[in-house]
Amino acid sequence: MSRRRRILTFSAVIGVTVLLAVALGVVATTSGGRSTPQAHSTDQSPAPTVPATAAGSARAFLDRWVDPDGRVVRRDQGGDTVSEGQAYGLLIALAARDRDAFARILGWTQAHLQRDDQLLSWRWADGAVQDSAPAADADLDAARALVLAGRAFGEPRYTTAGTRLATAVLDRLTTTTKHGRVLLPGRWAAGRADVPYNPSYASPAAFAVLGRATGDRRFAELEAGSRAVTTAILQETSLPPDWAQLRADGAVNPLPGPDGAGGPVRYGYDAARVALRYAESCDAADRTLASRLRPVLERNDPLPISLDLGGTATDPAEHPLAYAARAATRSAAGDPADARGDLERAAALDAERPTYYGAAWAALGRIMLTTDDLGGCTPGAAA
Repeated sequence: MSRRRRILTFSAVIGVTVLLAVALGVVATTSGGRSTPQAHSTDQSPAPTVPATAAGSARAFLDRWVDPDGRVVRRDQGGDTVSEGQAYGLLIALAARDRDAFARILGWTQAHLQRDDQLLSWRWADGAVQDSAPAADADLDAARALVLAGRAFGEPRYTTAGTRLATAVLDRLTTTTKHGRVLLPGRWAAGRADVPYNPSYASPAAFAVLGRATGDRRFAELEAGSRAVTTAILQETSLPPDWAQLRADGAVNPLPGPDGAGGPVRYGYDAARVALRYAESCDAADRTLASRLRPVLERNDPLPISLDLGGTATDPAEHPLAYAARAATRSAAGDPADARGDLERAAALDAERPTYYGAAWAALGRIMLTTDDLGGCTPGAAA
């Protein structure tokens, strides 16, 4: 065959290959990603099953993201495990009243993540701890789950483990500021005059649960200090930021990241949890703070997960947490019907494009806002 004919034949093969790739790309979707199916997709696979209740969303999370040994696996993020995920697993297993799943998740956590000071190492991958630093939100959630499980399952050892972890959080991961006592995001933030702060780590319901269990007044101080900071933030911006800095002079400055770097300041995957944390509180002042976010979050529909602090979308991507957060603001404002609609949208979005974080908050959103399984107050039940 001549060189010219070989080139023509090779070119034809490339052309056919490119056409096939384009055709396949039209119908491709990514499991766990935020891409959406193309309008002209010919995919005939059945529609995903969407859980209709808190119990259903809890079961979906436990079945998909928890291995038999109790490790909560971020399959959509390389297969690693973080203390946050183990804590979410404990809370969800508790709400599902799944004694076996709770025991397995706790056993793995204690064997692989728990440090000598009781706090949890943040990240595990490839058979070993990759980052031993603790994360305050995970430790707080895990302590809450343990204390509540002690009563729910009749296991005093869980209560003991929970109060020990809670005391370690107080001793190692809190500090006092002009606004009162607050959570440090991690040990790395200790000893600073200007304190790095994550507004979404504060959990009034967890503070109340752990305060009763330990009898330690520092949890009441955390409730008051965290509320003061959140109030100060919402006096300056319509939405809370993912990160902030509590200055020694009392000023609260939004930050793009924990170290002040990382792009523009935003309300995103961290800050969206603030409304849920405050809406489940049994204190009316906390629920009022959550309800203040409602008008801003109702400006967008579909609702993106990433907004600037005035409520303008910075990225069109949707996420179950965004809808769970708006549900929290509506619930706190006394609108359970619209809240249920957003919780259903969160569950549907997670079923369509499953992710570890989306599944966790599709479940936790329903649990926090429609049950009292985690020690908070369902709408209308608070004093």
